[in-house]
Amino acid sequence: MSNLTRLFLATLSGLVLAAGVHIAIIFAAPSFAENDAFNRLQETLTEDQAQLISPAGGEKTWLPLPDPATAVAACAFDLSDGPVRVTAKPGQDFLSFSFHTKTRGVFFAVTDRAAIRGELELVVMTPRQLDEARAAEDENDPSRDVRIVAPQEQGYIVVRVAAPRPSQRVQAEEAAKAVTCTIDEDEAS
Repeated sequence: MSNLTRLFLATLSGLVLAAGVHIAIIFAAPSFAENDAFNRLQETLTEDQAQLISPAGGEKTWLPLPDPATAVAACAFDLSDGPVRVTAKPGQDFLSFSFHTKTRGVFFAVTDRAAIRGELELVVMTPRQLDEARAAEDENDPSRDVRIVAPQEQGYIVVRVAAPRPSQRVQAEEAAKAVTCTIDEDEAS
């Protein structure tokens, strides 16, 4: 084997190894992050209301580039204590929810178009909790909740409320903070 061939194979092997290590580090980085969104929202596990994470007026936020036309609130959930009920009363402004696992990203999203009679009620649960809820359900009176099956027990919910005009920002923030995230006693029992 010539020196040129050996040099080519060594260079190619080094590039392939470097690419593999680079890709592995990129995929592993989120699991090593200590200050991720779930950990920042951990205190909301004991609260009933969503926490505003994009305040107006230039206040500090941990979002990288907050949108001034959107009020953003969030709350964490832990399904080991039971299903979590998320309740909101949509107003005139656009309202959306995105459901995230602790480590894998978005697994469900919904907008205020899913509201029934002016109220949006969602229940986040594990597959086992869904089976139990279905077994306990009355056939003549089925549940009207939107049930969302989470792939992991821990995660967080991001609420976005549009504020198309600066004068509507306070109203949007109030709507975002009014979202409740509580353990669902009906489904947990």
